[in-house]
Amino acid sequence: MTLRLQNVQKVYPSGFIAVNGINLDVEHGEFFTLLGPSGCGKTTTLRMIAGLETPSAGKIFIGGRDFTDTHPRKRDVAMVFQSYALYPHMTVRGNLGLNLEIKGVSRAEIEERLQNVARMLDITLLLDNKPGELSGGQRQRVALGRALIRRPNIFLMDEPLSNLDLKLRERTRTELKKLHETLRVTTIYVTHDQAEALVLSNRIGVMNAGNLIQVGTPQEIYDRPRNVFVAKFIGTPSVNLLNVSVQNLAGLLAIRLTGSEKPLGSILLPVADDVFHRLGPAGTQLILGVRPEAIAVLTEAHAEAVPAEIELVEPMGYVNNIVLRFGKDVQTTADGEPLIAVVTSSESHERGEKAWIRLRPERLVLFDRTSERALAILAGERWEGV
Repeated sequence: MTLRLQNVQKVYPSGFIAVNGINLDVEHGEFFTLLGPSGCGKTTTLRMIAGLETPSAGKIFIGGRDFTDTHPRKRDVAMVFQSYALYPHMTVRGNLGLNLEIKGVSRAEIEERLQNVARMLDITLLLDNKPGELSGGQRQRVALGRALIRRPNIFLMDEPLSNLDLKLRERTRTELKKLHETLRVTTIYVTHDQAEALVLSNRIGVMNAGNLIQVGTPQEIYDRPRNVFVAKFIGTPSVNLLNVSVQNLAGLLAIRLTGSEKPLGSILLPVADDVFHRLGPAGTQLILGVRPEAIAVLTEAHAEAVPAEIELVEPMGYVNNIVLRFGKDVQTTADGEPLIAVVTSSESHERGEKAWIRLRPERLVLFDRTSERALAILAGERWEGV
């Protein structure tokens, strides 16, 4: 079932704009995630799709039909809330099967669906228990199961895994993805967890302050962020933001760290005249976004490397996070955060050790310092406009 939001807005009586004119098209069978920090408007958007909130303006189309003013019961959507919303006097079995009983589904089919969902969510042994006898994580799984068992036109999920422990959250996330690939039911998923969004989604919509900032595949969002906010919100560790200036050297874009005399030679790469014009005159101060995996940490001086010092080594198993500081003359980062590189665990580095930083020509973005919007991105071996 397709979903379209057309200039959807939600303004509360106080004047607070929770959702600011969203336009969005979700394809049939797509797993679409609304991602953003608390208070950005993603849950309000979900509730308007469900019919639990009335838009102040705009239209909501489901399957091509205008459902903006339609009662929630007639939308054939199933929603999983952050709160459990279970019937306390009924067993897990009763909570799961109630909606199917109301719809007149046969007992045999109810039992088959019930057992499948129970196995997926690891609640088979809890079917005869009541919600008051369950832990918070178990109740959240039952709430998730009650939506999954219905097989509606659209699933609406508001942080359904938030109360699960890490191991169970990862397992349920995997099972949820497998279930979606089997059923191909259109799913709108809300989360602030970018790892969940990256793993589960066909596409992601990043929201902030009521606005839909960027929509794209997980890889597009990660590789081609539209602005600094998106770049920082996606990725762990977060993107590094370096103060730089630029210069056109015979068709090659030279980038210098603020306070450094020489350009970063490893990314002295071709740039079209129109892209350089977009970046501004030579010496213009910009922000260079560098993913941690695009930083090589060398133990010996190199002509294309910048000296630094290792402040901390964080072993993460198969990789190590290296926390770095440049010398005192180099203004390190635009956001005041330390520089972080991700290297393989086989690389040996120690706290307090001298190092030299070399940028790999990959996953680099130049941002305007004032507006923080992306201006150019390194695509292959050439800088392109955004």
